[in-house]
Amino acid sequence: MQYKDSKRDYLFMFLKGAGMGAADVVPGVSGGTIAFITGIYARFLNAIKSVNLQALGLLRREGIKATWQYIDGSFLVAVFSGLLISAASLAKVITYLLAHHQILVWSFFFGLIVASFIYVAKQVSSWNGKNIAACVIGAVVAFVITSLSPAEAQASHWMFFISGAIAICAMILPGISGSFILLLLGMYGHVLSAVNQLEITLVGLFLLGCVVGLMSFSRLLSWLLSHYQQVTFSVLAGFLLGSLNLLWPWKQVLTTYVNSSGIEKPLTQANILPQQYSTLYGQDPNTLACVLLAIAGLALILAIEKLSEKY
Repeated sequence: MQYKDSKRDYLFMFLKGAGMGAADVVPGVSGGTIAFITGIYARFLNAIKSVNLQALGLLRREGIKATWQYIDGSFLVAVFSGLLISAASLAKVITYLLAHHQILVWSFFFGLIVASFIYVAKQVSSWNGKNIAACVIGAVVAFVITSLSPAEAQASHWMFFISGAIAICAMILPGISGSFILLLLGMYGHVLSAVNQLEITLVGLFLLGCVVGLMSFSRLLSWLLSHYQQVTFSVLAGFLLGSLNLLWPWKQVLTTYVNSSGIEKPLTQANILPQQYSTLYGQDPNTLACVLLAIAGLALILAIEKLSEKY
């Protein structure tokens, strides 16, 4: 499909890509959700799918210009430029905030997920028995997965490639956070560290894994949305609902472990009420601030949805 985009259009594509990058850095909301809300999701999937053997054949026959139009290259450059710049810029900020203000950060993420659930659930036109069952299954699966103890993976080169290939599948799904998948794989801290320290080889392997996963999974996802759209959205809505288990701000540490850097970290945790947190740890649970941040996270996604209707 041929698109006639202006410079203003490309600026907004860049900003939408930046929103996707910001979402992908935090284990709260996926870049796919932002793409969906801002109205570029279908075009994004189609452009990725277009990078195939047909494009290579077109390059040989008709040259770069025709191939560039076929893959919607200008759109991909605008979106991925915003995505990569945003992700790289926010990596250090998120690392600092998680280390020093964890409860407040998780509260904000909690609000993001609630808003994302509302948005994705609205895409289901009819909540019949089949769609409700799909949502419940998604919620149960997510709850079970988020109840697992995040692993502390060895930061080997091949793990960066594998984690990139797996996480990117979640990153392009509206509803599932790729950063959350990295948490479960035990690679979230390692990937953030590689980005912060500009370890080009490790970041390159992670991005290569992302490219491989993206090329493969985008086709499957496009097929599912074409043939089973309502059920797919129902499952995604359920997954969002179930993943709130992970993002509950107040937790009691049950067991700990020492990671590969010699730092003690929580292994298993249980969700508790703010009053219990205050009693256990003798710290202010920041209940009001947490509630306000959760509301702010919810309002942010809803505001993006409204703005996307104008642009």
